[in-house]
Amino acid sequence: MASFSFGAGNAGKLLRVPLYIAGRLATLVIPRTRDLWVFGSAAGLSDGGWALYRHAAQRGERAVWLTGGDREAADARAHGIPAADKHSLRGFWLTARAAVTVVTHGFGDVNRYAATGGVIVQLWHGIPLKRIGVDAAVTTASPVRFGGALVGRALAVLYRGTQGRIRVLPAASELVRGRLESAFGLTSARVPVTGEPRVDVLSQGTAERRREAAVRELGELLGDRHGDLRDAPRVLYAPTWRDGAADPAAPDAAEIALLRALLDETGAVLLIRSHPLGGGDYAAALGARVRLLTSDLVTDVTPLLPGMDVLITDYSSLAFDAALVPLPTVFFAPDLDAYARSRGFYGTYRDVAGDDVPTTWGQVAGRVRALLDDPAAHAAGVDAARALSARVHAFDDGLNTDRVYRAIRRCQPVPRHEGTS
Repeated sequence: MASFSFGAGNAGKLLRVPLYIAGRLATLVIPRTRDLWVFGSAAGLSDGGWALYRHAAQRGERAVWLTGGDREAADARAHGIPAADKHSLRGFWLTARAAVTVVTHGFGDVNRYAATGGVIVQLWHGIPLKRIGVDAAVTTASPVRFGGALVGRALAVLYRGTQGRIRVLPAASELVRGRLESAFGLTSARVPVTGEPRVDVLSQGTAERRREAAVRELGELLGDRHGDLRDAPRVLYAPTWRDGAADPAAPDAAEIALLRALLDETGAVLLIRSHPLGGGDYAAALGARVRLLTSDLVTDVTPLLPGMDVLITDYSSLAFDAALVPLPTVFFAPDLDAYARSRGFYGTYRDVAGDDVPTTWGQVAGRVRALLDDPAAHAAGVDAARALSARVHAFDDGLNTDRVYRAIRRCQPVPRHEGTS
């Protein structure tokens, strides 16, 4: 599993400053096209970037996906779409020429040295609950101790300048818009309330068909030959990233025994999805009723949410996605005080998770049992999910991607240079 920390990432940025300067000089003279759209995502061909790519391509846009590795390149070939290695000379050229550049995590989703000019679209990858961008001190953490404060301030200036290139950053609602404006240092005009393309899949078609499709895909992914997953209640555990630290909630032997007893008694299956950049040792917990649902197995878990019966999470934006299903959620925060100090939240955690948040697996097991066995508790969990969704999602009509596409088209980029690639 991959690992990452902001300190190491910021050290890399400082070392690459000459390349950024060279790239900026090159983009001043490379002619930009009127029609080329380039896409990239740290999550691969999934999430909001993939939804918008397909939408734009269907409407005749000249779209190219920039890949970041062998698996992503293979996925692009399997889908039969134009693609190029973002690290290659062609990746640099396409990014420098693009009229529209679409990313979901950062400018490194495409060729980071050429990602300037034209219409830059940052789709982001979830509604923030934890503080992000310049609102989180960890974003501009200094990689060195000597002169760390000065380096941190310099990184903050560079970060704001870089994010200032963004022309379109879609927001799920007015509430979320305020968070994104603050985190990226952008004006309201650049943060339209359109809804997120990444969650359209949770609003399209009927609830029954979405669930059927999700359960079928889960069975195929996990090799469910005997129908165990189709017939069993499914509980998804999805902890968020701890900024490079290990997941503190990995269960010990006693907690594993408790979880296995819960699953045996309820007939449920626990699916564990650690954050792609995070860590956590769950190998000891694996068994017939405990499976891993890693990013190596499935890049985008969002379409699978309708196939779940309960979500367990801590500070992940997945709770907001699950609210669209609506899926009952058990919030689990074993390190709440420490996380609040180091990362912080928009509003308070209890605004989302409630006043009585479990801090142990024993408490979590009790909540899960109630949601699976007690119809009244399950109904209350669904109502809570609906209420949360109403707070953070302005739209649930499955048309977010089209609204974002139209917002981009309204920007009507006028390049400094004309040409074709």
